[in-house]
Amino acid sequence: MHIVIMGCGRVGSTLAHILEDSGHSVAIIDRDPQAFRRLRAGFRGRRVTGVGFDRDVLTEAGVESATAFVAVSSGDNSNIISARVARETFGVDNVVARIYDPRRAEVYQRLGIPTVATVRWTADQIMRRILPEGAEPLWRDPTGTVVLAEVTVHSSWIGTRVTELEGLAKTRVAFINRMGEALTVADDTVVQEGDVLHVIAAENDMDRINKVLAAAPEED
Repeated sequence: MHIVIMGCGRVGSTLAHILEDSGHSVAIIDRDPQAFRRLRAGFRGRRVTGVGFDRDVLTEAGVESATAFVAVSSGDNSNIISARVARETFGVDNVVARIYDPRRAEVYQRLGIPTVATVRWTADQIMRRILPEGAEPLWRDPTGTVVLAEVTVHSSWIGTRVTELEGLAKTRVAFINRMGEALTVADDTVVQEGDVLHVIAAENDMDRINKVLAAAPEED
């Protein structure tokens, strides 16, 4: 695949190296030619000097044949404008923009522009470690209505079939993290001690799901 990256800072240069090592072709854009010094000597991708929302610059970077566009410069406005130009002008479906202001990020998510809000992501990571119950979700869909989230399961659920748990909690278990490995759910999968369940659900239903699974199952 060909991927265009806007912003050759620490994130952009690291991403460029990872993608190239994975066999993809990469073009990286930055208005400061000195920024390309962050790229290793053997980097084979294109280095394009300019702003990421300039059509000529994007064309030079090969956006017309790009599978994905990533905007990770230091400016929120530049990132979102570049992502919109890549999608709306050049038809790149897979775009991601880094947004520092989490309030803006949520707005753009609802407009269908996937974003990574640096401050929000860091806060979410901390929240999941200090407050397992009711922690921030691992993933939200672009509309913000569906989430993938870890849930705390009361010890009384151990030994229960996951399919039975889904029925009682009225939710869907996407996968289980068991001893550090992801496990898909089969008909005979039962909850074991130490399992971390990841559910997929409507965001406005997560409080109820957390409360149900954090308590012992109700007896018939």
